[in-house]
Amino acid sequence: MANDGQPILLDYLNNRYASLKRRLTQMLGNADLASDALHDTWVRVKDKGDQRPMEQPGAYLMRVATNIAVDIQRRQHRFLSGDDVDELLNEMADPAPGPAQTAQARSELDALTEIMDRMPQRRRVIVVLVHWEEVTQKEVAKRLGVSLRTVEYELKRAHDELDAHMGGNGKK
Repeated sequence: MANDGQPILLDYLNNRYASLKRRLTQMLGNADLASDALHDTWVRVKDKGDQRPMEQPGAYLMRVATNIAVDIQRRQHRFLSGDDVDELLNEMADPAPGPAQTAQARSELDALTEIMDRMPQRRRVIVVLVHWEEVTQKEVAKRLGVSLRTVEYELKRAHDELDAHMGGNGKK
Protein backbone atom coordinates (compact mmCIF):
# COMPACT_ATOMS: atom_id res chain seq x y z
CA MET A 1 0.00 0.00 0.00
CA ALA A 2 3.05 2.20 -0.34
CA ASN A 3 2.48 5.60 -1.93
CA ASP A 4 -1.33 5.32 -1.73
CA GLY A 5 -1.56 8.94 -0.69
CA GLN A 6 0.83 10.24 -3.33
CA PRO A 7 -1.60 10.47 -6.26
CA ILE A 8 -4.21 12.14 -4.06
CA LEU A 9 -1.72 14.72 -2.77
CA LEU A 10 -0.22 15.47 -6.18
CA ASP A 11 -3.66 15.77 -7.75
CA TYR A 12 -4.84 18.07 -4.97
CA LEU A 13 -1.68 20.21 -5.23
CA ASN A 14 -1.92 20.48 -9.02
CA ASN A 15 -5.64 21.30 -9.09
CA ARG A 16 -5.64 23.76 -6.20
CA TYR A 17 -2.19 25.30 -6.58
CA ALA A 18 -3.50 28.89 -6.91
CA SER A 19 -5.69 28.56 -3.84
CA LEU A 20 -2.92 26.97 -1.78
CA LYS A 21 -0.47 29.68 -2.88
CA ARG A 22 -2.92 32.44 -1.96
CA ARG A 23 -3.50 30.97 1.52
CA LEU A 24 0.21 30.38 2.06
CA THR A 25 1.09 33.90 0.85
CA GLN A 26 -1.41 35.37 3.34
CA MET A 27 0.05 33.26 6.11
CA LEU A 28 3.72 33.99 5.27
CA GLY A 29 3.37 37.51 3.88
CA ASN A 30 5.65 36.66 0.95
CA ALA A 31 4.49 35.32 -2.43
CA ASP A 32 7.97 34.21 -3.50
CA LEU A 33 8.46 32.23 -0.31
CA ALA A 34 5.01 30.67 -0.76
CA SER A 35 5.89 29.62 -4.34
CA ASP A 36 9.21 28.14 -3.25
CA ALA A 37 7.57 26.27 -0.38
CA LEU A 38 4.85 24.84 -2.63
CA HIS A 39 7.40 23.77 -5.21
CA ASP A 40 9.48 22.03 -2.55
CA THR A 41 6.28 20.45 -1.20
CA TRP A 42 5.48 19.03 -4.64
CA VAL A 43 9.04 17.64 -4.92
CA ARG A 44 8.84 16.10 -1.45
CA VAL A 45 5.47 14.48 -2.12
CA LYS A 46 6.63 13.23 -5.54
CA ASP A 47 9.84 11.76 -4.09
CA LYS A 48 8.52 10.32 -0.83
CA GLY A 49 4.78 10.14 -1.18
CA ASP A 50 2.75 9.11 1.81
CA GLN A 51 1.91 5.63 2.97
CA ARG A 52 -1.48 6.36 4.50
CA PRO A 53 -4.77 7.42 2.98
CA MET A 54 -5.45 11.16 3.13
CA GLU A 55 -8.61 12.50 4.72
CA GLN A 56 -7.62 16.18 4.51
CA PRO A 57 -5.00 16.60 1.80
CA GLY A 58 -5.30 20.42 1.83
CA ALA A 59 -4.49 20.69 5.53
CA TYR A 60 -1.65 18.22 5.17
CA LEU A 61 -0.13 20.08 2.19
CA MET A 62 -0.45 23.44 3.97
CA ARG A 63 1.31 22.03 7.03
CA VAL A 64 4.13 20.56 4.89
CA ALA A 65 4.47 23.81 2.87
CA THR A 66 4.51 25.91 6.05
CA ASN A 67 7.23 23.75 7.58
CA ILE A 68 9.26 23.98 4.38
CA ALA A 69 8.84 27.77 4.35
CA VAL A 70 10.13 27.97 7.92
CA ASP A 71 13.14 25.86 6.91
CA ILE A 72 13.79 28.14 3.91
CA GLN A 73 13.67 31.22 6.12
CA ARG A 74 16.07 29.66 8.62
CA ARG A 75 18.52 28.85 5.83
CA GLN A 76 18.27 32.38 4.44
CA HIS A 77 18.96 33.94 7.84
CA ARG A 78 22.18 31.97 8.14
CA PHE A 79 23.57 33.87 5.17
CA LEU A 80 24.52 37.52 5.07
CA SER A 81 22.68 39.94 2.83
CA GLY A 82 24.51 41.70 0.01
CA ASP A 83 24.66 44.90 2.07
CA ASP A 84 26.11 42.99 5.04
CA VAL A 85 28.78 41.45 2.80
CA ASP A 86 29.68 44.88 1.35
CA GLU A 87 29.94 46.35 4.85
CA LEU A 88 32.23 43.54 6.00
CA LEU A 89 34.41 43.88 2.92
CA ASN A 90 34.73 47.61 3.53
CA GLU A 91 35.71 46.97 7.14
CA MET A 92 38.28 44.43 6.01
CA ALA A 93 39.71 46.68 3.30
CA ASP A 94 43.48 46.57 2.99
CA PRO A 95 44.89 49.20 5.36
CA ALA A 96 47.96 49.66 3.16
CA PRO A 97 47.93 52.93 1.25
CA GLY A 98 46.98 52.80 -2.39
CA PRO A 99 49.11 54.17 -5.23
CA ALA A 100 47.56 57.66 -4.98
CA GLN A 101 48.18 57.86 -1.24
CA THR A 102 51.75 56.63 -1.68
CA ALA A 103 52.45 59.22 -4.38
CA GLN A 104 50.98 62.00 -2.24
CA ALA A 105 53.03 60.92 0.79
CA ARG A 106 56.21 60.89 -1.32
CA SER A 107 55.42 64.34 -2.67
CA GLU A 108 54.87 65.68 0.84
CA LEU A 109 58.09 64.05 2.05
CA ASP A 110 60.01 65.61 -0.85
CA ALA A 111 58.55 69.03 0.00
CA LEU A 112 59.44 68.59 3.68
CA THR A 113 62.98 67.54 2.79
CA GLU A 114 63.38 70.59 0.56
CA ILE A 115 62.18 72.93 3.31
CA MET A 116 64.44 71.27 5.89
CA ASP A 117 67.44 71.55 3.50
CA ARG A 118 66.88 75.33 3.22
CA MET A 119 66.90 75.81 7.00
CA PRO A 120 70.05 76.91 8.78
CA GLN A 121 71.97 73.93 10.11
CA ARG A 122 71.36 74.64 13.81
CA ARG A 123 67.60 74.99 13.27
CA ARG A 124 67.53 71.75 11.25
CA VAL A 125 69.48 69.89 13.98
CA ILE A 126 67.12 71.18 16.67
CA VAL A 127 64.03 70.07 14.70
CA VAL A 128 65.50 66.61 14.12
CA LEU A 129 66.53 66.17 17.76
CA VAL A 130 63.20 67.36 19.18
CA HIS A 131 60.74 65.83 16.71
CA TRP A 132 62.45 62.70 15.36
CA GLU A 133 64.73 61.68 18.20
CA GLU A 134 62.35 62.97 20.89
CA VAL A 135 65.06 64.68 22.91
CA THR A 136 63.73 67.27 25.37
CA GLN A 137 64.32 70.94 24.53
CA LYS A 138 66.36 71.32 27.71
CA GLU A 139 68.64 68.41 26.68
CA VAL A 140 68.99 69.82 23.14
CA ALA A 141 70.10 73.17 24.61
CA LYS A 142 72.66 71.37 26.77
CA ARG A 143 73.98 69.25 23.84
CA LEU A 144 74.33 72.22 21.52
CA GLY A 145 75.66 74.57 24.16
CA VAL A 146 72.88 77.16 23.63
CA SER A 147 70.19 78.54 25.87
CA LEU A 148 66.76 76.97 26.21
CA ARG A 149 65.34 80.23 24.85
CA THR A 150 67.43 79.79 21.65
CA VAL A 151 66.07 76.25 21.17
CA GLU A 152 62.50 77.50 21.66
CA TYR A 153 63.11 80.38 19.20
CA GLU A 154 64.61 78.08 16.55
CA LEU A 155 61.74 75.60 16.91
CA LYS A 156 59.20 78.41 16.55
CA ARG A 157 60.93 79.66 13.40
CA ALA A 158 61.09 76.11 12.00
CA HIS A 159 57.39 75.54 12.70
CA ASP A 160 56.48 78.88 11.11
CA GLU A 161 58.54 78.00 8.04
CA LEU A 162 56.96 74.56 7.71
CA ASP A 163 53.47 75.97 8.18
CA ALA A 164 54.10 78.65 5.58
CA HIS A 165 55.29 76.19 2.94
CA MET A 166 53.27 73.10 3.75
CA GLY A 167 50.07 74.76 4.94
CA GLY A 168 47.82 72.46 6.92
CA ASN A 169 46.79 70.41 3.90
CA GLY A 170 49.85 70.02 1.72
CA LYS A 171 52.36 72.33 0.11
CA LYS A 172 51.46 75.75 -1.18
